[in-house]
Amino acid sequence: MGNALKRRLKQTKFEGPHHEAMLNLLVASAHVRAAMDRVCANHAITEAQYNVLRILRGALPDGYPRCEIAVRMLERAPDVTRLIDRLAKEGLVARTRSGDDLRLSITRITPDGLDLLNRMEDEVAGVHQQFAERWSVRDAREVSKLLEHLYEPETP
Repeated sequence: MGNALKRRLKQTKFEGPHHEAMLNLLVASAHVRAAMDRVCANHAITEAQYNVLRILRGALPDGYPRCEIAVRMLERAPDVTRLIDRLAKEGLVARTRSGDDLRLSITRITPDGLDLLNRMEDEVAGVHQQFAERWSVRDAREVSKLLEHLYEPETP
């Protein structure tokens, strides 16, 4: 494999190619996460809050109940209710009761939430551009395929 991981970790030996690949994945993930953290911090939200807003933008105009937001998140958050509460307090989302089941709360993105996503768009695109500059479309598809094998359930 390459030398970037060896330099980054100041380590010359690994337990094997699978161990080296796993460490490369973790380092790369931390690199991407740090870039997204900086973008989100510039706009006074967390990555998880950004993810909720992105999910709700895709649900316009209907919105989603909390449980549907939770299953769509990139990284499972232990307390989606508190995430939504913080976004609602900032006026970025609004909750209403469902007409069918008054126990069910539906969360929708507000115009202020959409405005925030629009303001973040160029910075988020910059993070995405890092991939486009380093990977061909073919490489990106191959990496996606390989990574899906890590978390995709095995089929009997």
